[in-house]
Amino acid sequence: MEQATYNPFDEVVATIKKAAAVLSLPEDDFATTMYPERELKVSIPIKMDDGSVRVFEGYRVQHSSVRGPCKGGIRYHQDVNIDEVKALAAWMTFKTAVVGIPYGGGKGGIKIDPSTLSPGELERLTRRFTAMIAPIIGPEKDIPAPDVNTNGTIMGWMMDTYSALRGYSVPGVVTGKPIELGGSLGRTEATGRGVMITALDILGRMGIPVDTVTVAVQGMGNVGGFAAKLLAEKGAKIVAVSDVSGGLYDPDGLDIPAILEHTKKRQLLAAYDAGTAKRISNNELLEVKADLLIPAALENQITKDNAARIKAKLIVEGANGPTTFEADKILDEMGIVVAPDILANAGGVVVSYFEWVQNLQSYYWSENEVNERLFRIMTNAIADVYSLSQEFGVSLRTAAYCSALKKLANVQKLRGFFP
Repeated sequence: MEQATYNPFDEVVATIKKAAAVLSLPEDDFATTMYPERELKVSIPIKMDDGSVRVFEGYRVQHSSVRGPCKGGIRYHQDVNIDEVKALAAWMTFKTAVVGIPYGGGKGGIKIDPSTLSPGELERLTRRFTAMIAPIIGPEKDIPAPDVNTNGTIMGWMMDTYSALRGYSVPGVVTGKPIELGGSLGRTEATGRGVMITALDILGRMGIPVDTVTVAVQGMGNVGGFAAKLLAEKGAKIVAVSDVSGGLYDPDGLDIPAILEHTKKRQLLAAYDAGTAKRISNNELLEVKADLLIPAALENQITKDNAARIKAKLIVEGANGPTTFEADKILDEMGIVVAPDILANAGGVVVSYFEWVQNLQSYYWSENEVNERLFRIMTNAIADVYSLSQEFGVSLRTAAYCSALKKLANVQKLRGFFP
């Protein structure tokens, strides 16, 4: 039932209103955060390899530029729709604010299963989409990045197309590019590293040593895979992992390096030699016995229908919007600590910001510099959110929105409205 009525943007608005009530903010101070500034829908005609023409739907939503240029990924997925993109753009506004980097929020997507396209079709789709959103993007306006089913190669095509239209190279128009095109060292691992930093910080505050922690990771893609790898290296025991084909569970721990070597070859977990591990579904993974749960797949995974069966002590959201508003209330009542997406998975946008800064300056940093700066920004943001949570007696999610909303409201007051 929840699946049919779920609208992610409505849930964003509900969360904003909840945070505003905690802060006693009048609606005039936060009204603009409940509406995207700009929504662009484009029809993308592509000549296919067989000579036929197909038209795909694409979107770019700019939620807020009050604190700086809009920032957010481009996803290629068959379920992309305008409400999802609006919600993702809004989450980016709050994510960049909560970690204190000078960006607003944007998001984009194309309604397509990219596995059905040839490499040539995928490139033509990307380049045409870039040309169609080019009037509203740019280093000073809106900076796309990779998201679900997009990567550095696609960002390279976007950068090249935009540069061709401008007549000169513009590396700062996108982030998440290959290193050779101006990408930042540490960017690929950044979101997973941020999840790891968040998990370790909050586990420490809960008094749980990392070498005693059992972990379940839903989604062994870029975010979940790196988070699992880094947590395993810190001594945590990864007992369950999954991808779109299903999952594996072993209470004695899984061989994460071997699993990552398998997935690196674009092989699904369904084809992995499970050995003594039990095969489980993605839904079952959410409910396994583990201290730490990392949902790092898609939104709307933890709902009012399964929240009460979750056994984790701590949930660190690697994905955007994996927990619905109703489920969040249930988890809070159960005493399960949730590190929200706008804080926990902000490592990617933080290092995207570093990449953009390096592009603008044409001065590049070492990987150690990137990781040290990321650690400093993440731990400062976690401390701020944790402090607000204690001050107001609210969940970390509400506290994160309070932190971001205070910054957004203050900047909007200082800027005023034109005319």
